[in-house]
Amino acid sequence: MKIALMDSGIGLLAATAAVRRLRPDADLVLSLDPDGMPWGPRTSEDLTQRAVAVAVAAAAHRPDVLIVGCNTASVHALPTLRARLEPAIPVIGTVPAIKPAAAGGGPVAIWATPATTGSPYQRGLIKDFADGVTVTEVPCFGLAEAVEHADQTAIDTAVAAAAALTPEDVTTVVLGCTHYELVSDRIRAAVQRPGFPPLVLHGSAGAVAAQALRRLGEQPAPTAEASGTLTVLLSGREGTLPERALAYDEGRLLQAISPAR
Repeated sequence: MKIALMDSGIGLLAATAAVRRLRPDADLVLSLDPDGMPWGPRTSEDLTQRAVAVAVAAAAHRPDVLIVGCNTASVHALPTLRARLEPAIPVIGTVPAIKPAAAGGGPVAIWATPATTGSPYQRGLIKDFADGVTVTEVPCFGLAEAVEHADQTAIDTAVAAAAALTPEDVTTVVLGCTHYELVSDRIRAAVQRPGFPPLVLHGSAGAVAAQALRRLGEQPAPTAEASGTLTVLLSGREGTLPERALAYDEGRLLQAISPAR
Protein backbone atom coordinates (compact mmCIF):
# COMPACT_ATOMS: atom_id res chain seq x y z
CA MET A 1 0.00 0.00 0.00
CA LYS A 2 1.32 3.42 -0.96
CA ILE A 3 -0.13 6.64 0.46
CA ALA A 4 0.82 10.08 -0.81
CA LEU A 5 0.41 13.35 1.10
CA MET A 6 0.83 16.87 -0.22
CA ASP A 7 1.19 20.41 1.14
CA SER A 8 3.28 23.47 0.46
CA GLY A 9 5.37 22.76 3.56
CA ILE A 10 5.57 20.71 6.73
CA GLY A 11 1.93 21.11 7.74
CA LEU A 12 1.41 17.62 6.31
CA LEU A 13 3.56 16.13 9.08
CA ALA A 14 0.61 15.67 11.45
CA ALA A 15 -1.41 13.61 8.97
CA THR A 16 1.71 11.75 7.84
CA ALA A 17 2.53 10.71 11.39
CA ALA A 18 -1.08 9.64 11.92
CA VAL A 19 -0.89 7.44 8.82
CA ARG A 20 2.45 6.02 9.94
CA ARG A 21 1.03 5.12 13.38
CA LEU A 22 -1.97 3.38 11.82
CA ARG A 23 0.00 1.58 9.10
CA PRO A 24 3.76 1.38 9.73
CA ASP A 25 3.94 -1.00 6.76
CA ALA A 26 2.60 1.55 4.21
CA ASP A 27 4.95 3.23 1.76
CA LEU A 28 4.65 7.02 2.00
CA VAL A 29 5.22 9.72 -0.61
CA LEU A 30 5.41 13.30 0.70
CA SER A 31 5.10 16.00 -1.96
CA LEU A 32 6.02 19.51 -0.77
CA ASP A 33 6.44 22.79 -2.65
CA PRO A 34 9.40 24.72 -1.20
CA ASP A 35 9.70 26.67 -4.47
CA GLY A 36 6.13 27.95 -4.15
CA MET A 37 5.41 28.24 -0.44
CA PRO A 38 3.62 29.80 1.27
CA TRP A 39 0.41 29.06 -0.57
CA GLY A 40 -1.82 31.12 1.70
CA PRO A 41 -1.18 34.57 0.15
CA ARG A 42 -1.62 33.28 -3.43
CA THR A 43 -4.76 33.79 -5.47
CA SER A 44 -7.08 30.81 -5.71
CA GLU A 45 -6.06 30.22 -9.33
CA ASP A 46 -2.34 30.42 -8.58
CA LEU A 47 -2.64 28.20 -5.51
CA THR A 48 -4.59 25.63 -7.49
CA GLN A 49 -1.92 25.59 -10.18
CA ARG A 50 0.81 24.98 -7.59
CA ALA A 51 -1.28 22.29 -5.87
CA VAL A 52 -1.91 20.46 -9.14
CA ALA A 53 1.82 20.42 -9.91
CA VAL A 54 2.60 18.99 -6.47
CA ALA A 55 -0.17 16.41 -6.82
CA VAL A 56 0.96 15.34 -10.29
CA ALA A 57 4.50 14.86 -8.96
CA ALA A 58 3.09 12.59 -6.24
CA ALA A 59 0.85 10.76 -8.73
CA ALA A 60 3.89 9.83 -10.81
CA HIS A 61 4.86 7.50 -7.95
CA ARG A 62 1.56 5.64 -8.39
CA PRO A 63 0.08 5.99 -4.90
CA ASP A 64 -3.15 4.24 -3.98
CA VAL A 65 -4.56 7.42 -2.40
CA LEU A 66 -3.59 11.09 -2.06
CA ILE A 67 -4.17 13.14 1.10
CA VAL A 68 -4.26 16.92 0.72
CA GLY A 69 -2.67 17.71 4.08
CA CYS A 70 -3.51 21.41 3.99
CA ASN A 71 -6.73 23.23 4.85
CA THR A 72 -6.11 26.10 2.43
CA ALA A 73 -5.35 23.82 -0.51
CA SER A 74 -8.41 21.74 0.29
CA VAL A 75 -10.60 24.85 0.21
CA HIS A 76 -9.31 26.13 -3.13
CA ALA A 77 -7.97 23.17 -5.10
CA LEU A 78 -9.82 20.03 -4.02
CA PRO A 79 -12.40 20.00 -6.85
CA THR A 80 -9.67 20.48 -9.47
CA LEU A 81 -7.44 17.82 -7.91
CA ARG A 82 -10.30 15.32 -7.85
CA ALA A 83 -11.22 16.09 -11.45
CA ARG A 84 -7.60 15.54 -12.45
CA LEU A 85 -6.79 12.37 -10.48
CA GLU A 86 -9.97 10.48 -9.62
CA PRO A 87 -11.11 7.77 -9.97
CA ALA A 88 -7.62 6.34 -10.49
CA ILE A 89 -6.32 7.95 -7.28
CA PRO A 90 -8.83 8.86 -4.54
CA VAL A 91 -8.17 12.36 -3.14
CA ILE A 92 -8.82 13.05 0.56
CA GLY A 93 -9.20 16.67 1.66
CA THR A 94 -8.62 18.22 5.08
CA VAL A 95 -11.57 19.99 6.70
CA PRO A 96 -11.48 21.70 10.14
CA ALA A 97 -13.02 19.42 12.77
CA ILE A 98 -15.91 21.78 13.54
CA LYS A 99 -18.59 19.07 13.52
CA PRO A 100 -17.09 16.84 16.26
CA ALA A 101 -16.06 19.90 18.26
CA ALA A 102 -19.60 21.31 18.22
CA ALA A 103 -21.01 17.94 19.27
CA GLY A 104 -19.45 18.56 22.67
CA GLY A 105 -21.69 21.60 23.17
CA GLY A 106 -19.05 24.31 23.37
CA PRO A 107 -18.23 27.08 23.77
CA VAL A 108 -15.85 26.49 20.85
CA ALA A 109 -12.97 28.51 19.46
CA ILE A 110 -11.70 27.94 15.92
CA TRP A 111 -8.05 28.84 15.51
CA ALA A 112 -7.33 29.46 11.83
CA THR A 113 -5.23 31.59 9.54
CA PRO A 114 -6.35 35.21 9.15
CA ALA A 115 -7.39 34.47 5.54
CA THR A 116 -9.64 31.60 6.63
CA THR A 117 -11.08 33.32 9.70
CA GLY A 118 -14.40 34.90 8.76
CA SER A 119 -14.28 33.41 5.26
CA PRO A 120 -17.49 32.18 3.60
CA TYR A 121 -15.99 28.68 3.69
CA GLN A 122 -15.49 28.64 7.45
CA ARG A 123 -18.76 30.46 8.15
CA GLY A 124 -20.52 27.82 6.06
CA LEU A 125 -19.03 25.02 8.16
CA ILE A 126 -20.09 26.78 11.35
CA LYS A 127 -23.62 27.24 10.02
CA ASP A 128 -23.86 23.62 8.88
CA PHE A 129 -22.28 21.89 11.86
CA ALA A 130 -22.31 24.23 14.86
CA ASP A 131 -25.75 25.82 14.76
CA GLY A 132 -26.78 26.73 18.31
CA VAL A 133 -23.24 26.42 19.70
CA THR A 134 -21.25 29.47 20.78
CA VAL A 135 -18.33 29.71 18.35
CA THR A 136 -15.51 32.25 18.34
CA GLU A 137 -13.31 32.56 15.28
CA VAL A 138 -9.73 33.32 16.31
CA PRO A 139 -7.27 34.63 13.68
CA CYS A 140 -3.77 33.30 14.38
CA PHE A 141 -1.45 35.91 12.91
CA GLY A 142 1.89 34.46 11.89
CA LEU A 143 1.44 31.09 13.61
CA ALA A 144 1.52 28.87 10.52
CA GLU A 145 4.61 30.70 9.23
CA ALA A 146 6.35 30.41 12.60
CA VAL A 147 5.63 26.68 12.77
CA GLU A 148 6.79 26.19 9.18
CA HIS A 149 10.16 27.74 10.00
CA ALA A 150 10.39 26.15 13.47
CA ASP A 151 10.92 29.64 14.91
CA GLN A 152 10.33 28.92 18.59
CA THR A 153 10.15 32.54 19.72
CA ALA A 154 7.72 33.45 16.95
CA ILE A 155 5.59 30.39 17.79
CA ASP A 156 5.33 31.46 21.43
CA THR A 157 4.43 35.03 20.42
CA ALA A 158 1.76 33.94 17.93
CA VAL A 159 0.23 31.37 20.31
CA ALA A 160 0.07 33.93 23.12
CA ALA A 161 -1.60 36.49 20.84
CA ALA A 162 -4.24 33.98 19.70
CA ALA A 163 -4.82 32.81 23.27
CA ALA A 164 -5.51 36.41 24.28
CA LEU A 165 -8.30 36.50 21.66
CA THR A 166 -9.83 33.25 22.94
CA PRO A 167 -12.70 33.65 25.45
CA GLU A 168 -11.97 32.32 28.93
CA ASP A 169 -14.99 30.01 28.98
CA VAL A 170 -14.00 28.10 25.84
CA THR A 171 -13.98 24.35 26.44
CA THR A 172 -12.93 23.22 22.96
CA VAL A 173 -10.47 24.51 20.37
CA VAL A 174 -10.55 23.49 16.70
CA LEU A 175 -7.12 23.55 15.11
CA GLY A 176 -8.14 24.89 11.70
CA CYS A 177 -4.69 24.72 10.10
CA THR A 178 -2.61 21.55 9.87
CA HIS A 179 0.51 23.40 11.05
CA TYR A 180 -1.15 24.09 14.40
CA GLU A 181 -1.35 20.40 15.23
CA LEU A 182 2.45 20.32 15.43
CA VAL A 183 2.33 22.68 18.44
CA SER A 184 -0.89 21.45 20.04
CA ASP A 185 0.69 21.05 23.47
CA ARG A 186 1.77 24.68 23.47
CA ILE A 187 -1.69 25.79 22.38
CA ARG A 188 -3.29 23.73 25.14
CA ALA A 189 -0.97 25.22 27.76
CA ALA A 190 -1.72 28.77 26.58
CA VAL A 191 -5.53 28.40 26.51
CA GLN A 192 -6.19 26.13 29.51
CA ARG A 193 -7.70 28.18 32.33
CA PRO A 194 -7.03 27.29 35.99
CA GLY A 195 -10.06 25.67 37.60
CA PHE A 196 -11.67 24.76 34.27
CA PRO A 197 -12.05 21.19 32.93
CA PRO A 198 -9.25 19.98 30.66
CA LEU A 199 -9.37 21.73 27.31
CA VAL A 200 -10.41 19.59 24.32
CA LEU A 201 -8.44 20.07 21.11
CA HIS A 202 -9.75 18.88 17.74
CA GLY A 203 -7.33 18.44 14.87
CA SER A 204 -7.90 16.73 11.54
CA ALA A 205 -4.89 14.42 11.19
CA GLY A 206 -6.36 11.30 12.76
CA ALA A 207 -9.65 11.57 10.89
CA VAL A 208 -7.92 12.18 7.56
CA ALA A 209 -5.63 9.17 8.03
CA ALA A 210 -8.57 6.95 8.96
CA GLN A 211 -10.58 8.19 5.97
CA ALA A 212 -7.73 7.36 3.60
CA LEU A 213 -7.68 3.77 4.86
CA ARG A 214 -11.46 3.51 4.54
CA ARG A 215 -11.32 4.68 0.93
CA LEU A 216 -8.80 1.90 0.27
CA GLY A 217 -10.85 -0.72 2.09
CA GLU A 218 -7.98 -1.20 4.54
CA GLN A 219 -7.96 -1.53 8.33
CA PRO A 220 -5.56 0.03 10.83
CA ALA A 221 -2.70 -2.30 11.71
CA PRO A 222 -0.56 -0.34 14.18
CA THR A 223 1.42 -3.43 15.19
CA ALA A 224 2.43 -4.29 11.62
CA GLU A 225 6.12 -4.43 10.83
CA ALA A 226 7.60 -0.96 10.31
CA SER A 227 8.63 -1.75 6.75
CA GLY A 228 7.13 1.25 4.94
CA THR A 229 9.42 3.47 2.90
CA LEU A 230 9.42 7.26 2.78
CA THR A 231 9.89 9.22 -0.46
CA VAL A 232 10.11 13.01 -0.24
CA LEU A 233 9.48 15.26 -3.24
CA LEU A 234 10.49 18.92 -3.09
CA SER A 235 8.68 20.79 -5.88
CA GLY A 236 8.89 17.57 -7.87
CA ARG A 237 12.51 16.76 -7.06
CA GLU A 238 13.39 13.80 -4.86
CA GLY A 239 15.01 14.90 -1.62
CA THR A 240 14.81 14.46 2.14
CA LEU A 241 12.68 15.81 4.95
CA PRO A 242 13.45 19.48 5.54
CA GLU A 243 15.68 19.91 8.59
CA ARG A 244 13.02 22.00 10.32
CA ALA A 245 10.66 18.99 10.29
CA LEU A 246 12.91 17.37 12.88
CA ALA A 247 12.00 20.12 15.35
CA TYR A 248 8.68 18.32 15.86
CA ASP A 249 7.78 14.93 17.30
CA GLU A 250 5.97 14.01 14.08
CA GLY A 251 9.03 14.67 11.94
CA ARG A 252 11.31 12.76 14.29
CA LEU A 253 8.89 9.82 14.24
CA LEU A 254 9.06 9.64 10.45
CA GLN A 255 12.82 9.94 10.40
CA ALA A 256 13.19 7.19 13.01
CA ILE A 257 10.74 4.70 11.50
CA SER A 258 11.24 5.24 7.78
CA PRO A 259 14.14 7.50 6.79
CA ALA A 260 13.87 8.87 3.28
CA ARG A 261 15.44 6.70 0.63
